Amino acid sequence: MSNAISVQSLSKRFGDHQALDQVSFEVPKGAVVGLIGPNGAGKTTTLSMLLGLLSPSRGKISIFDYDFIKDRYPALKRMNFSSPYVDLPQRLTVRENLTVYAKLYGLKNIKNSVLEMIETFRLSEFADRRLRKLSAGQKTRVSLAKALINHPELLLLDEPTASLDPETVAWIRAFLKEYQEERKGTILLASHDMKEVEQLCENVLLLRRGKLVEEGSPQDLLQKYDRKTMEEVFLDVSRGNTE
Repeated sequence: MSNAISVQSLSKRFGDHQALDQVSFEVPKGAVVGLIGPNGAGKTTTLSMLLGLLSPSRGKISIFDYDFIKDRYPALKRMNFSSPYVDLPQRLTVRENLTVYAKLYGLKNIKNSVLEMIETFRLSEFADRRLRKLSAGQKTRVSLAKALINHPELLLLDEPTASLDPETVAWIRAFLKEYQEERKGTILLASHDMKEVEQLCENVLLLRRGKLVEEGSPQDLLQKYDRKTMEEVFLDVSRGNTE
């Protein structure tokens, strides 16, 4: 199986702070991979470099076999990203936001694409409301709708179910699993919700202090650490209790 993402010896330094240190990993096409670790582990830095928002201090990034550092634009149009911590334009309505991003991705039938996302993510009742008037959970749903507007082959997700009620969380997880299975999409998921990681991810990358300290399936990691849940594994890694 070929890889959607290949990262080699990726490092990022901010002044005297080494945010990421010689990290290497691969994300196969069609896989759902979890990126986890405590705050400050390097997850956001990694995602930012995979989006081209930050330049690595050292290392290589290949996305869909493109050298992402030198030639990112062919890959970018096949990707998308969602994070509840990155604001969309607050003065625009939900419909206006989705329309803007549909145009940015060069979609042909913009009206139908926007309507599809509004219906899929149950946004109809507030589709013409300005984003600044929405709740945190509603904004999260809009961010996910934006991330799927171009039906990306690669989806980068940062805490995709943050601020959502349990029913909506369950629905979003089922939707992402169905999306991955039906469209053979690739998902890199950064999350603090270990139940989410167990349910969705076939492989997990564990970061600690800018280093990749563990990698494997949830089942393999549970067996290695002799734990019953990924939350317990997460705590072991966060505390440095690695073998």
